[in-house]
Parts: sequence; structure tokens; C-alpha cells
Amino acid sequence: MKVEIKVPAMGESITEATVGEILKPTGSTVAMDDEILELETDKVNQVLYAPQGGVVEISVNTEDVVTIGQVIGFINTAAASQKAETPPKESSSKSEEQAAEPQVSSKATKSEPLPESGDSARITREDYVKEISSPKSTSKPDTETKVDQPLQSVPAPKVASDNRETRKKMSRLREIISSKLVEVKQQTAMLTTFNEVDLSSIMSLRKKYQDKFVKENDVKLGFMSFFIKASVAALKEFPAINGYIDGNDIVYRHYYDISVAVGTDKGLVVPVVRECDKRSFANIEQEILSLATKARKGGLTVDDLQGGGFTITNGGVYGSLLSTPILNPPQSAILGMHSIQKRPVVVNDEIVIRPMMYLALSYDHRIVDGKEAVSFLVHIKNSLEDPARLLLGI
Repeated sequence: MKVEIKVPAMGESITEATVGEILKPTGSTVAMDDEILELETDKVNQVLYAPQGGVVEISVNTEDVVTIGQVIGFINTAAASQKAETPPKESSSKSEEQAAEPQVSSKATKSEPLPESGDSARITREDYVKEISSPKSTSKPDTETKVDQPLQSVPAPKVASDNRETRKKMSRLREIISSKLVEVKQQTAMLTTFNEVDLSSIMSLRKKYQDKFVKENDVKLGFMSFFIKASVAALKEFPAINGYIDGNDIVYRHYYDISVAVGTDKGLVVPVVRECDKRSFANIEQEILSLATKARKGGLTVDDLQGGGFTITNGGVYGSLLSTPILNPPQSAILGMHSIQKRPVVVNDEIVIRPMMYLALSYDHRIVDGKEAVSFLVHIKNSLEDPARLLLGI
């Protein structure tokens, strides 16, 4: 019996996918739920699993574009049982092995002289083995006197052009990322405003409560939960930044789902931490860890990536000191975190050394005015420099 292999539904907005790596080519025997191939979409890469055990028959190739519901192969369950019933062929029989080996007389096992047949006659079995194991030199000794020849210039070796460049087709995910980035630059009025934040208070809190936090919640207290909570507080004060443009309308979100950018081997993905206004610091850190692990293992679903209203990206983990992040459409703003560096700053008319971070807020000027963007970033700065504000809601 043949069982169809179909392209599964992968989200409301996804209608097609590209065949990525084929993990089980035609003829492979698989068990139920074995990984067969990867499907690349504009959101995530999704693995297709075997619906039944049997022998795989794939009717598509890598980089083929397929649609949702399309039959791309079969699982032949009958062929698998036939393979199991067929006994494996034995290797060559002992008689064939013996026939292939040279026969040596039992008398020759002793070091007795063999009949001579000229000057090159073999004397003993050991001589024979020695002779066949050492190759004869076919070159004649050069007895002629060599005449010195004038040196000639040797041309530089040519470098093969194939070794200087490597051409590789973009993955479907990389194509979509490239297209979206260009689209954002062309279709939005994107601007970026900057500020800096003193993280002394947050670092002090983390140092003071880290051990107890880890013991009770089985996750570290990171910086991202503070930034998410500060962003939620600022979004409540400036609702336009939590909105988006739909045709001639502005849609304001009344929920606080924050997208967190995660770098993977296959590109940047932005899973969503939902209802951040209702989550505790520990719950936010646990969710971020879970989503990041799924992203790096290729286990994110479309639902994990849809619906975010505001994005936070941390280029500081790669050493970035300052950057201008690009919007994540259809969102209207994105917050960029950067490296923490100790710098001299003036506090109460005194120069002190503090751990400072530059913040960058990119926003769509069509929906967000400059005053709102600057005030939003200042609100985040104030919340981070005095974390008690986050607890008191001020």
C-alpha cells in the first residue's frame, strides 16, 4: 500500500514552501515519524515527518516550490515488508575464496631449495616473498655526465578560478529576509533616535538576587526581562508605537506581545513573548530561554513568530556598540540594545565610571512623531535606571 506524503498547513499566511534538504532520498527505509525532508518558508523551516513506515518515494527535488496540500511522494509500506523478507546474499563461498588464493605446495613451507631455472631462480619460499614484496627498479643508472643548463624563468603558478569564489543559492528564508528588509526601507519613513542608559542599578540587583532567583526559578535573571518590562511600561504611555498602519487606518493594539530577535545558523528569527504585561520577570526569562532553544534547533512554529507588536534586538551580544535596527513589519518601532561598556559620566557634578549602554529606537515616522519617539526612549531609560518604577508603575 502507498501512503501519500503531503505538504502540511503551516499557518494562515503561508501558501507555499521550498523543498530544502532531503533527509531520506527515494529508496530509503523509514519508520513512522522519521524525518524525511525540510520545507523552507518565509517564516520558518519545518521538518516533514513520515506518516507511515516503509520505503520512501520522493517526487520533488531540492529547491522545488511546493504548495500546501501538494502530494510530493509516497511511503510504500509493502516494499518495506518485501525487503525484510529477502534474505541477505552471502559473500563469496569458502571454495571461491580458496580458488582465488594462490596455491603453495606444502613442501614449499619449509626452507627447501627449489629447482633452479637460470640465474634468477628462486631459492626458497622466503626469497619468493621478499622478491614480490620489494618492487623492482626499472630506471637505469644515469652514468652520463650532466651538462649544466642555464636557469630559465619559471612562470607563476595559475590559481584556479573555481577556488577563489563559491556560489551558493540563497535559502528560502534568506530570500524572504532580504526582500522584507528592502521593502521596509522603501515603504516606510524610518528614522532612528538614540540615548544611553546607566545599568548600575540593574547590575546591582542581578548580583544581589541572582543565586536566589536561579534556585527558585531554574533560570538566570538576565537583562532582557528588564528591557521587556520597561518597553511595556513605555508602550502604555505612547500607544502609537504599539500600533500599525493598515491602508488608510491606524490600528492600535491593546495587548503587549514583544518580539525578541534571535540569531541562528540559518538567519535571524523573531519569536514572540506574549502578554508580557501579565508575566513575571521569571516567567519572561523562562519563555525567552524556551523560544531561543527552539529557534536554534529549528523547532519554531509559525504561531511562535506571528502577532508581535514591538521588537527588541540585542546586537550587544555580538559586540555592537551602536547601530540602527530595521523595522520588523508591520510593526512601527524596534528597540536596539548594545554592548555594555564602562565609561566616564557626570553624576551630581562629579565624573564617575558607570556601565553604560547605547539605546537605539527606529520608528516609522508616518505613525510616530519625533516627540513621541524621543519621549518613549527616555521613558525606557528612566525605568531601567530606577527599576523600582517598574514595580510601582510610574
